[in-house]
Amino acid sequence: MSVLLGPKLALARAAGALSQLRGGGATSVPGKVLMRLQPDAVGLLGSRLVGGSVLISATNGKTTTAAMAAAILEREGVRLVHNRAGANMAGGIASTLLAAAHGRDAIDGELGLFEVDELWLAQLAAQLRPRALLLGNLFRDQLDRYGELETIADSWAGAVRDVLGGDARLVLNADDPVVADLGRERAGAAGDGAAAAGSAQGGSGPVYFGVEDDSLALPHMAHAADAKHCRNCGAPYLFDAVYLGHLGHYRCPSCGQARPEPTVLATDVRLEGVRAARFTLHTPSGKAEVALPLPGLYNVYNALAAAALAHALEVPLAGIVAGLESTRAAFGRAESVMIGAPEHPRELRILLVKNPAGANEVLRTLALEQGEHDLLGVLNDNIADGRDVSWIWDADFELLAGRLRRVTCSGTRAAELAVRLKYAGFEPERIHVQPELAVALSAAQADAPPGGAPLYALPTYTAMLALRELLSAGGQTQSALS
Repeated sequence: MSVLLGPKLALARAAGALSQLRGGGATSVPGKVLMRLQPDAVGLLGSRLVGGSVLISATNGKTTTAAMAAAILEREGVRLVHNRAGANMAGGIASTLLAAAHGRDAIDGELGLFEVDELWLAQLAAQLRPRALLLGNLFRDQLDRYGELETIADSWAGAVRDVLGGDARLVLNADDPVVADLGRERAGAAGDGAAAAGSAQGGSGPVYFGVEDDSLALPHMAHAADAKHCRNCGAPYLFDAVYLGHLGHYRCPSCGQARPEPTVLATDVRLEGVRAARFTLHTPSGKAEVALPLPGLYNVYNALAAAALAHALEVPLAGIVAGLESTRAAFGRAESVMIGAPEHPRELRILLVKNPAGANEVLRTLALEQGEHDLLGVLNDNIADGRDVSWIWDADFELLAGRLRRVTCSGTRAAELAVRLKYAGFEPERIHVQPELAVALSAAQADAPPGGAPLYALPTYTAMLALRELLSAGGQTQSALS
């Protein structure tokens, strides 16, 4: 098989090189070509990894969680094959493996660390047979592509049931009822008592992570929250604490199903505006303070997920903390860059928004910052964003009403965003509509307040990529935090 595979690898690499010469990206092209030539290429190349593979999936935060996990593992000397560019469908992962493969059976790395698109998880897990699977959260997102939450939940449940071997570790968010159910369903197949004991003692049961901090509890669940009903019996959950969207402490008064006890948890969480967060990390190995160089409760959850995965892979606590504290923002995920002329530089803080849950956490984080803000909102409705942009009406922009000096609305649906902000209580004279991103960025930059306050960009996914290209073309992609 290796002899037959070699020419196909060469052809796929040539296709990627040709794509680059023509001005296209080559992140997924080589992998797509390879899979046409060899449909089981992901499995074949993945089998070269002596340490196996680890898969990470979630609606929100999988890129950042994977980056955190990579920082932890690489500090421990683990050589990774990792889709760092974020191409998380089959073509992107095939390209990542292709780039690392050489010789007849060799590969540059020992462990595969792959973030995976939610809809592709079952198929890729079937090929890679991961040694660990981390599932971070499930929120309503791109209804035109994914459908309702239950569609993805059922697909994930099938992957857990039919694909994962008995030795594979599940790492699950205890605070997400839908995700936690996957561990309960697997435990039911193996016997609840044995699986629960395995989890508590670090055996083969699920490793759960969660937050334990009453100071973070919201006064009520957001109207856009998902997963309000028990999948076991259909009764409404009772929430003793809600932290983020539908994440929190919950129980079913009808059948008694409740949030599982976390193996890895965060207490004493301190959110420090748009730059950082701190918390106490608890694992079966002990506890430690973590100074996370990323903002928001959503990144605390990402850090917990990466820590739980590292714990499942037997990384010591000190290594987990060091890796988390060395993490830097992936592009668009709270990254800071400097824009403008050298004599008048201005910080641009980029905060990806793509669904109600994620947008609400970004808005909640911005609300922690004092004073008035300048905002650049970029709303696109391309396929990768989701054609339906009605989700902006479920995002709580009201949190910033009265707090914005200027807001510039851009993107293919700039006008709709402006209307939403007007109804959120933003003063119309402070709202500027400019669909063309380059013009919008230039106008927002030019109208800087005295003192050079940051400009906060809130782009959807394809808008974030367009912003990256724009900044790269202008040589303005160096992080302001490096």
